[in-house]
Amino acid sequence: MTQLELLAAAAASAAPRHLNPVKLFLDADVVVQIVMAGLVLASIWVWAIVVSFSLRMAGIRKRTDAYEKDFWKAANIDEYQAEMGNIGGKGGEVPIARVVAAGLAEWRRSVGSKPIDREGTRQRLGAVMDSAVALEADRLADRLNFLATVGSVAPFVGLFGTVWGIMNSFFQIGQQQNSSLAVVAPGISEALFATAIGLFAAIPAVIAYNRFSHRVNAYEARLQRFADRFHASLSRELEAQ
Repeated sequence: MTQLELLAAAAASAAPRHLNPVKLFLDADVVVQIVMAGLVLASIWVWAIVVSFSLRMAGIRKRTDAYEKDFWKAANIDEYQAEMGNIGGKGGEVPIARVVAAGLAEWRRSVGSKPIDREGTRQRLGAVMDSAVALEADRLADRLNFLATVGSVAPFVGLFGTVWGIMNSFFQIGQQQNSSLAVVAPGISEALFATAIGLFAAIPAVIAYNRFSHRVNAYEARLQRFADRFHASLSRELEAQ
């Protein structure tokens, strides 16, 4: 075997047999490194939101089941709300309790003055509780905006890193006057790695956003059904005033 063949064999044996993400990051241009680092941080934050939101919704659903089950059995709604629904109480973090609190507050204001405007009271009760339901849904969906942003922006940020890396590869070709794969391939690999990280951040964000948006919409619909039923109950009570 000639010396040239020995050198070629040694180079082939020394060449990496699989992609090394850490090496790709360290060898990349500083601009591409910044893009990669930002996308990795965004991906970590996405998974933090996924875990925390899942735990939060599970807890809210459990507390809502318990609150609603006992609410319709309560002999005195004011006493039950004072025990379970006040902020700081056992049910204070339950959105459905805040809807009840908003309805009761409007009820007391409306029936506290004489004569009672029954039709106006019904309309105000409906408007107040609808507003409370919408507010609770907005509170639940607040952190989902970040998922939507990452899902839509991350691929383009990764693409920017890829375009910059490819531009840098062509610049190296011009500098070295050499268009061989040994010159071009490493830069292109590093550039494409930025797009891969962008997709890695965006795909879970889009899936989580769609799933969590469905959960929020379902919970909002549940709150609205409860508010409608509570409104009907107060309307019947209003007839006895």
